[in-house]
Amino acid sequence: MNFLAAIGRVVLVFLAHVGRLSIFAGSAIVGLFTPPLYWRHIGKQMIEIGFYSLPVVGLTAIFTGAVLALQSYTGFSRFAAESSVATVVVLSITRELGPVLAGLMVAGRVGASMAAEIGTMRVTEQVDALTTLSTNPMKYLVAPRLVAGVIMLPCLVVIADIIGIMGGYLVGVHKLGFGSAIYIKNTFHYLETMDVVSGLVKAAIFGFIIALMGCYNGYNSQRGAQGVGAATTNAVVTSSIMILLFNYVITEMFFGK
Repeated sequence: MNFLAAIGRVVLVFLAHVGRLSIFAGSAIVGLFTPPLYWRHIGKQMIEIGFYSLPVVGLTAIFTGAVLALQSYTGFSRFAAESSVATVVVLSITRELGPVLAGLMVAGRVGASMAAEIGTMRVTEQVDALTTLSTNPMKYLVAPRLVAGVIMLPCLVVIADIIGIMGGYLVGVHKLGFGSAIYIKNTFHYLETMDVVSGLVKAAIFGFIIALMGCYNGYNSQRGAQGVGAATTNAVVTSSIMILLFNYVITEMFFGK
Protein backbone atom coordinates (compact mmCIF):
# COMPACT_ATOMS: atom_id res chain seq x y z
CA MET A 1 0.00 0.00 0.00
CA ASN A 2 2.90 2.38 0.64
CA PHE A 3 4.01 1.90 -2.96
CA LEU A 4 0.53 2.76 -4.24
CA ALA A 5 0.38 5.77 -1.93
CA ALA A 6 3.68 7.06 -3.34
CA ILE A 7 2.35 6.72 -6.89
CA GLY A 8 -0.85 8.51 -5.86
CA ARG A 9 1.10 11.40 -4.35
CA VAL A 10 3.12 11.81 -7.54
CA VAL A 11 -0.03 11.79 -9.67
CA LEU A 12 -1.77 14.31 -7.41
CA VAL A 13 1.24 16.64 -7.45
CA PHE A 14 1.42 16.37 -11.24
CA LEU A 15 -2.28 17.14 -11.65
CA ALA A 16 -1.97 20.08 -9.26
CA HIS A 17 0.86 21.52 -11.38
CA VAL A 18 -1.15 20.99 -14.56
CA GLY A 19 -4.13 22.73 -12.99
CA ARG A 20 -2.08 25.72 -11.84
CA LEU A 21 -0.43 25.99 -15.25
CA SER A 22 -3.81 25.82 -17.01
CA ILE A 23 -5.25 28.58 -14.81
CA PHE A 24 -2.14 30.69 -15.38
CA ALA A 25 -2.32 30.19 -19.16
CA GLY A 26 -6.04 30.98 -19.16
CA SER A 27 -5.49 34.21 -17.25
CA ALA A 28 -2.71 35.22 -19.62
CA ILE A 29 -4.80 34.50 -22.72
CA VAL A 30 -7.72 36.49 -21.31
CA GLY A 31 -5.29 39.35 -20.72
CA LEU A 32 -4.39 39.33 -24.42
CA PHE A 33 -7.93 40.24 -25.44
CA THR A 34 -8.80 42.83 -22.81
CA PRO A 35 -7.48 46.39 -22.78
CA PRO A 36 -5.10 47.92 -22.11
CA LEU A 37 -2.38 46.36 -24.22
CA TYR A 38 1.17 47.47 -23.46
CA TRP A 39 2.47 47.88 -27.00
CA ARG A 40 5.82 49.28 -25.88
CA HIS A 41 6.50 46.17 -23.82
CA ILE A 42 5.39 43.94 -26.70
CA GLY A 43 7.85 45.69 -29.02
CA LYS A 44 10.65 45.38 -26.46
CA GLN A 45 10.02 41.66 -26.04
CA MET A 46 9.89 41.16 -29.80
CA ILE A 47 13.36 42.65 -30.08
CA GLU A 48 14.59 40.61 -27.12
CA ILE A 49 13.19 37.32 -28.42
CA GLY A 50 13.69 37.81 -32.15
CA PHE A 51 16.60 40.10 -32.92
CA TYR A 52 18.91 39.09 -30.09
CA SER A 53 18.32 35.38 -30.78
CA LEU A 54 19.35 35.64 -34.43
CA PRO A 55 23.08 34.85 -33.93
CA VAL A 56 22.59 31.63 -31.97
CA VAL A 57 19.72 30.45 -34.20
CA GLY A 58 21.63 31.28 -37.38
CA LEU A 59 24.79 29.49 -36.28
CA THR A 60 22.80 26.46 -35.20
CA ALA A 61 20.92 26.34 -38.52
CA ILE A 62 23.90 26.71 -40.85
CA PHE A 63 25.96 24.02 -39.15
CA THR A 64 22.93 21.73 -38.90
CA GLY A 65 22.32 22.03 -42.64
CA ALA A 66 26.00 21.44 -43.38
CA VAL A 67 26.23 18.35 -41.17
CA LEU A 68 22.93 17.01 -42.51
CA ALA A 69 24.24 17.26 -46.08
CA LEU A 70 27.44 15.42 -45.15
CA GLN A 71 25.66 12.65 -43.26
CA SER A 72 22.99 12.23 -45.93
CA TYR A 73 25.62 11.94 -48.63
CA THR A 74 27.53 9.33 -46.63
CA GLY A 75 24.40 7.21 -46.22
CA PHE A 76 22.92 7.65 -49.70
CA SER A 77 26.23 6.94 -51.46
CA ARG A 78 25.91 3.32 -50.30
CA PHE A 79 22.71 3.01 -52.35
CA ALA A 80 23.73 5.23 -55.29
CA ALA A 81 21.09 7.80 -54.25
CA GLU A 82 23.29 10.87 -53.85
CA SER A 83 20.83 13.01 -55.81
CA SER A 84 18.39 12.84 -52.87
CA VAL A 85 20.71 14.76 -50.55
CA ALA A 86 19.22 18.16 -51.41
CA THR A 87 15.66 16.88 -50.91
CA VAL A 88 16.46 15.35 -47.53
CA VAL A 89 18.17 18.53 -46.36
CA VAL A 90 15.32 20.86 -47.30
CA LEU A 91 12.56 18.61 -45.95
CA SER A 92 14.40 17.90 -42.69
CA ILE A 93 15.14 21.57 -42.11
CA THR A 94 11.69 22.94 -42.92
CA ARG A 95 9.64 20.19 -41.26
CA GLU A 96 11.64 19.30 -38.16
CA LEU A 97 15.11 20.62 -37.50
CA GLY A 98 14.40 24.29 -38.18
CA PRO A 99 11.53 24.76 -35.71
CA VAL A 100 12.78 22.26 -33.12
CA LEU A 101 16.37 23.50 -32.91
CA ALA A 102 15.30 27.14 -33.04
CA GLY A 103 12.79 26.43 -30.26
CA LEU A 104 15.40 24.71 -28.10
CA MET A 105 17.93 27.49 -28.61
CA VAL A 106 15.39 30.20 -27.81
CA ALA A 107 14.19 28.22 -24.78
CA GLY A 108 17.73 28.11 -23.44
CA ARG A 109 18.36 31.80 -24.05
CA VAL A 110 15.00 33.55 -23.69
CA GLY A 111 13.08 31.14 -21.44
CA ALA A 112 15.80 31.28 -18.82
CA SER A 113 15.94 35.07 -19.08
CA MET A 114 12.18 35.42 -18.60
CA ALA A 115 12.14 33.12 -15.60
CA ALA A 116 15.10 34.88 -13.98
CA GLU A 117 13.69 38.37 -14.59
CA ILE A 118 10.17 37.66 -13.34
CA GLY A 119 11.50 35.46 -10.53
CA THR A 120 13.71 38.30 -9.32
CA MET A 121 10.72 40.65 -9.46
CA ARG A 122 8.73 38.14 -7.40
CA VAL A 123 11.51 37.80 -4.80
CA THR A 124 11.99 41.55 -4.49
CA GLU A 125 8.19 42.05 -4.26
CA GLN A 126 7.98 44.11 -7.45
CA VAL A 127 5.10 41.92 -8.64
CA ASP A 128 3.18 42.76 -5.47
CA ALA A 129 4.00 46.42 -6.05
CA LEU A 130 2.40 46.25 -9.50
CA THR A 131 -0.79 44.89 -7.93
CA THR A 132 -0.70 47.66 -5.34
CA LEU A 133 -0.47 50.21 -8.17
CA SER A 134 -3.61 48.70 -9.80
CA THR A 135 -1.57 47.15 -12.63
CA ASN A 136 -2.43 43.58 -13.56
CA PRO A 137 0.87 41.61 -13.54
CA MET A 138 -0.53 39.11 -16.02
CA LYS A 139 -1.22 41.83 -18.56
CA TYR A 140 1.93 43.82 -17.82
CA LEU A 141 4.49 41.00 -17.55
CA VAL A 142 3.09 37.84 -19.14
CA ALA A 143 0.85 38.92 -22.04
CA PRO A 144 3.53 40.93 -23.93
CA ARG A 145 5.94 37.99 -23.74
CA LEU A 146 3.32 35.57 -25.04
CA VAL A 147 2.49 37.83 -27.98
CA ALA A 148 6.17 38.37 -28.80
CA GLY A 149 6.94 34.66 -28.57
CA VAL A 150 4.10 33.64 -30.89
CA ILE A 151 5.04 36.31 -33.46
CA MET A 152 8.83 36.19 -33.41
CA LEU A 153 9.61 32.48 -33.31
CA PRO A 154 8.05 31.81 -36.75
CA CYS A 155 10.14 34.72 -38.07
CA LEU A 156 13.24 33.12 -36.58
CA VAL A 157 12.31 29.76 -38.09
CA VAL A 158 11.93 31.28 -41.57
CA ILE A 159 15.44 32.71 -41.26
CA ALA A 160 16.74 29.43 -39.81
CA ASP A 161 15.24 27.49 -42.74
CA ILE A 162 16.94 29.75 -45.26
CA ILE A 163 20.30 29.65 -43.48
CA GLY A 164 20.12 25.89 -42.89
CA ILE A 165 19.33 25.19 -46.56
CA MET A 166 22.18 27.50 -47.52
CA GLY A 167 24.53 25.53 -45.25
CA GLY A 168 23.55 22.31 -47.02
CA TYR A 169 23.98 24.03 -50.39
CA LEU A 170 27.49 25.24 -49.56
CA VAL A 171 28.61 21.80 -48.46
CA GLY A 172 26.86 20.03 -51.33
CA VAL A 173 28.28 22.30 -54.03
CA HIS A 174 31.74 23.18 -52.72
CA LYS A 175 32.65 19.95 -50.92
CA LEU A 176 30.55 17.11 -52.32
CA GLY A 177 30.78 18.21 -55.94
CA PHE A 178 27.12 18.77 -56.83
CA GLY A 179 26.32 21.15 -59.64
CA SER A 180 24.82 24.40 -58.34
CA ALA A 181 21.82 24.39 -60.68
CA ILE A 182 21.11 20.69 -60.11
CA TYR A 183 21.29 21.07 -56.32
CA ILE A 184 18.91 24.04 -56.33
CA LYS A 185 16.51 22.20 -58.66
CA ASN A 186 16.47 19.14 -56.40
CA THR A 187 15.99 21.38 -53.38
CA PHE A 188 12.76 22.95 -54.59
CA HIS A 189 11.41 20.13 -56.77
CA TYR A 190 9.90 18.12 -53.91
CA LEU A 191 9.32 20.98 -51.46
CA GLU A 192 5.63 21.65 -50.85
CA THR A 193 3.83 24.50 -49.15
CA MET A 194 2.65 22.23 -46.34
CA ASP A 195 6.24 21.43 -45.41
CA VAL A 196 6.94 25.08 -44.66
CA VAL A 197 3.53 25.76 -43.11
CA SER A 198 3.83 22.86 -40.68
CA GLY A 199 7.19 24.19 -39.49
CA LEU A 200 5.76 27.68 -38.95
CA VAL A 201 2.77 26.30 -37.02
CA LYS A 202 5.18 24.39 -34.82
CA ALA A 203 7.23 27.56 -34.32
CA ALA A 204 4.21 29.59 -33.19
CA ILE A 205 3.21 26.92 -30.68
CA PHE A 206 6.81 26.55 -29.48
CA GLY A 207 7.02 30.32 -28.98
CA PHE A 208 3.87 30.23 -26.85
CA ILE A 209 5.27 27.32 -24.82
CA ILE A 210 8.62 29.01 -24.22
CA ALA A 211 7.05 32.28 -23.08
CA LEU A 212 4.43 30.53 -20.97
CA MET A 213 6.87 28.27 -19.14
CA GLY A 214 9.39 31.06 -18.59
CA CYS A 215 6.74 33.36 -17.14
CA TYR A 216 5.01 30.63 -15.12
CA ASN A 217 8.16 29.37 -13.43
CA GLY A 218 9.39 32.88 -12.74
CA TYR A 219 6.01 34.05 -11.46
CA ASN A 220 5.79 31.12 -9.03
CA SER A 221 9.45 31.06 -7.96
CA GLN A 222 10.28 30.58 -4.30
CA ARG A 223 11.95 33.16 -2.11
CA GLY A 224 15.69 33.70 -2.31
CA ALA A 225 18.38 33.27 -4.95
CA GLN A 226 18.04 29.50 -4.82
CA GLY A 227 14.36 29.75 -5.74
CA VAL A 228 15.13 31.96 -8.73
CA GLY A 229 17.81 29.54 -9.88
CA ALA A 230 15.42 26.60 -9.59
CA ALA A 231 12.75 28.51 -11.52
CA THR A 232 15.23 29.26 -14.31
CA THR A 233 16.28 25.61 -14.55
CA ASN A 234 12.68 24.39 -14.51
CA ALA A 235 11.72 26.86 -17.24
CA VAL A 236 14.38 25.57 -19.64
CA VAL A 237 13.80 21.88 -18.86
CA THR A 238 10.01 21.99 -19.07
CA SER A 239 10.08 24.12 -22.23
CA SER A 240 12.46 21.69 -23.94
CA ILE A 241 10.42 18.64 -22.96
CA MET A 242 7.15 20.22 -24.08
CA ILE A 243 8.71 21.31 -27.38
CA LEU A 244 9.74 17.74 -28.14
CA LEU A 245 6.34 16.41 -27.03
CA PHE A 246 4.28 18.86 -29.06
CA ASN A 247 6.63 18.39 -32.02
CA TYR A 248 5.47 14.79 -32.27
CA VAL A 249 1.81 15.71 -31.74
CA ILE A 250 1.84 18.38 -34.47
CA THR A 251 3.78 16.15 -36.87
CA GLU A 252 1.19 13.43 -36.34
CA MET A 253 -1.59 15.94 -37.06
CA PHE A 254 -0.02 17.13 -40.33
CA PHE A 255 1.62 14.01 -41.71
CA GLY A 256 0.21 11.04 -39.78
CA LYS A 257 -1.78 8.49 -41.71
